[in-house]
Amino acid sequence: MRHPLTTSEVKNICFLLLFTFFFNISETRAQTEYYFPERNATWQEKAPKVYKVNPDKMDQAVTFAKENEYAGAKDLRVAILEGFAREPFHKISGPTEKRGGPAGMILKNGYVIAQWGDVKKVDMTFSVTKSYLSTVAGLAVDENRIASVQDPVAAYVWDGSFNGAHNSKINWEHLLTQSSDWSGTLWGGHDWADRPPREGDIDDWKNRKFEEPGTVFEYNDVRVNLLAYSLLQVYRKPLPVVLKEKIMDPIGASTTWRWFGYDNAWTDIDGLKMQSVTGGGHSGGGLFINTEDHARFGLLFLNNGNWNGKQLLSKNWIQQATQPSAANVNYGYMWWLNKKGPRHWEGISESVYYAAGFGGNFIVIDKENDLVIVTRWLEPSKIDEFVTLVMDSM
Repeated sequence: MRHPLTTSEVKNICFLLLFTFFFNISETRAQTEYYFPERNATWQEKAPKVYKVNPDKMDQAVTFAKENEYAGAKDLRVAILEGFAREPFHKISGPTEKRGGPAGMILKNGYVIAQWGDVKKVDMTFSVTKSYLSTVAGLAVDENRIASVQDPVAAYVWDGSFNGAHNSKINWEHLLTQSSDWSGTLWGGHDWADRPPREGDIDDWKNRKFEEPGTVFEYNDVRVNLLAYSLLQVYRKPLPVVLKEKIMDPIGASTTWRWFGYDNAWTDIDGLKMQSVTGGGHSGGGLFINTEDHARFGLLFLNNGNWNGKQLLSKNWIQQATQPSAANVNYGYMWWLNKKGPRHWEGISESVYYAAGFGGNFIVIDKENDLVIVTRWLEPSKIDEFVTLVMDSM
């Protein structure tokens, strides 16, 4: 017959159970916690094999990125004018810059496992800016400056921009998902002249039938710039200041990034002249930033808006921003989604989402593999092939 355990034996067993429990928790956390580089730190690197990543296949992916450089002109003023030549009245209205060569970083758990090119070169990033703009909208929602993305924008911006039977229906979500079909002119740009249809002429484009807001996706920088202008009205201070204070400074970004608007995009806010920024470089302007700062931004999203223990952007917002919109299964709140649809990357997880800009600028977030992939000046049609090579090394 087994004797009952003594008090001392019970205590020892309890101690061992607790030790095992906390050891397992610590081990799990060690596997999933991320490294967050301090400001101006030399970013820590780890060999791919530490994470069971095939170094030869990773090298193949990097070589591919280097060998498939964007074919457009390095003088981005020229590249922009050539890229949007079919748009009536298109012109350069904001700053441009001569670009660098291919560059990129691949992070695993925050550590650099691959890097190429000049990652400190400040370059235009075009529509990757839209994902930063969406983040400013998320901050406004988190802070209850915007009560709901379902609210009509006219309830916040009452200067006439959203007057009329059609424009008054537009809510914040419609602007974030590029499905508003807003009609008007902003900073000299006409909504109908931005990426017009292949069919018809100016009269057809001007006199089009309006689509119900929220039903039809149309990539349109005039309307994206309208979102930036509307957020400026809500915050009542320049959006680069908001981004700097709330996101870029806390994540330790450099002091070299800039967010520009058009030369004529100035408005009065509480008696002060403020510039309204653009959501891309379609006519110049947008975010000028280096690869390392992009990687920091991507790492913030990989960690659900938390930077080294501090929640900068709510997890709820990130989840909301990366859900398919009614008008486009591959587009959320200015983030592209790898869902089954026209832009699906075959063989890549549907949980992957990314920011994308003219000229082959990308920030790819892969939560399943704890990866951030930043690549600059990759031929845009090659992005899925490049990401596939990276994933093949896992």
